[in-house]
Amino acid sequence: MGIRDCLDEWKPVLVMLLVDFVLAIVNLLFKKALNEGMNRLVLITYRQGISALFLAPIAYFWERKSWENLTVGLVCGLFFSGLIGASLTPYFVITGIAYTSATYSCAFINVVPVVTFILAILFRQEKLNLRYRSGRSKLLGTIICLGGTLVLVLYKGVPVINATKTVALQKEKHDAHNQAIGSMFLFAGNLTWASWFIVQAQIGKYYPFQYTSTTIMCFFGAILSAILSVMLDRNMSSWLLKGRLQIITVIYSGLVGTGLVYGAFSWCVKKRGPVFTSAFGPFVQVLVAILEVSFLHQQITLGSILGSLVVVVGMYMLLWGKSKEVDLQKSTEADGRKDNGDCNITLPVTKPAAIVSSTNTSTT
Repeated sequence: MGIRDCLDEWKPVLVMLLVDFVLAIVNLLFKKALNEGMNRLVLITYRQGISALFLAPIAYFWERKSWENLTVGLVCGLFFSGLIGASLTPYFVITGIAYTSATYSCAFINVVPVVTFILAILFRQEKLNLRYRSGRSKLLGTIICLGGTLVLVLYKGVPVINATKTVALQKEKHDAHNQAIGSMFLFAGNLTWASWFIVQAQIGKYYPFQYTSTTIMCFFGAILSAILSVMLDRNMSSWLLKGRLQIITVIYSGLVGTGLVYGAFSWCVKKRGPVFTSAFGPFVQVLVAILEVSFLHQQITLGSILGSLVVVVGMYMLLWGKSKEVDLQKSTEADGRKDNGDCNITLPVTKPAAIVSSTNTSTT
């Protein structure tokens, strides 16, 4: 194997590690901006608007011929996709980050493939065949992942990193209250994010032009977030970005955290497939934990560590089962072509789940 072949082999790995680092920075900036009192819906509006402006020229030069295929039904579907995927989901997740921590929220976001898998079964877009190891692995991984989520919510444990010698009882109760509220918002975010996968899978069947659909979705997400922000907070001063941190946060999350990351995800999925891309999700949590402990001096508790480990184990079991099922499906399709048979297409629930910015892309 030559040097060029070796670089081509490792290039997707390096790209995904870079993407994880970018997403970790996005989550850290979100936490810092929220701590300074930035309005959550204003943050989402600016971010989605910048994303739409960034992706619009790409959609125009690469996919403008596909615009004639847009119908009223597809636009309505993209409007609904923007509502749940680019407006409600970021709001729930960012609110969860505000009440807990970026590291804690990352552990919850790792559960999204499992929630999507459950919804896909309910909507008959995914099959669970327990006769095969892949089906049993997906079921066991789902149960383990949900068990890890319960550990995250119900068991806090002692602080392991940045622990203080004396912690007031009132502060402990306050932290527990915030964690409970944040967990509810994060669970709601997981549910809407998983629902977005179901909707987007249906849209992709009729309009598989990713840049255009993502641009329209981000545009609707920005409009809906702006309307919701005005309804909940009539104070127009909240739309003024205060300080360098807030300006950097909206620009970086919009351009880099969504636009460039979207392109990187699309390229990696094309090169190695969705299972490979999804496997890097937990690395974001590790990087976020390192950055949050180093710069925000956030405490890491024993419950967060144990729950996160259980969630990651369950998620990888689900991904392994899904990858084996894909291999089996390809083999079945090959045999079916020989016999002129048909093969059912299942929902790719293991598409990239990379923190908040993944909700802005059609390949996540």
